[in-house]
Amino acid sequence: MAPRTNNTSSKNNKAPKNPVKGAAILKAAERIFAKKGFHEATISEIARKSKVSEATIYEYFSSKEELLFSIPARTTHEYEEKNREILKYIQGASNKLRVLIYRHLSLYAENPDYANIVMLILKGHRNFQKTDAYKIVQATARKTIRVLEEGIQNGEFRSDIQPYICLL
Repeated sequence: MAPRTNNTSSKNNKAPKNPVKGAAILKAAERIFAKKGFHEATISEIARKSKVSEATIYEYFSSKEELLFSIPARTTHEYEEKNREILKYIQGASNKLRVLIYRHLSLYAENPDYANIVMLILKGHRNFQKTDAYKIVQATARKTIRVLEEGIQNGEFRSDIQPYICLL
């Protein structure tokens, strides 16, 4: 057998991770972080709840903090994909804004653990603001800003509103 000639690391040669197992870990972490908070939650509790070993969690996530930050990344990505699918069938900025507001409020109402994590744990977390997950959350907000700007341009909304302030 010929030796490898490419320069890929052994990390890149790992078998693909099981998405079902990864989702189970994230769901268990979401529940435990929401119930206990980030500092009180332990990886062993998350492992027990997700029915995997602690080592398996570290195969998927390098730290407890990365695990925490992966929750909004996954949820927001799924939410954004669905928004893109829905919004292409909606006419008018005011109707698009209604859909975005409804979906946003529904996301929190239907996922109270997720809402707890986003509103109470991550909102002021400085390290979260440096992550790709935070960029995904920001992209969602930018979509709403674009809808507001569209409504201003086409006369559906007053020209004196400031889209960035509306989102605060």
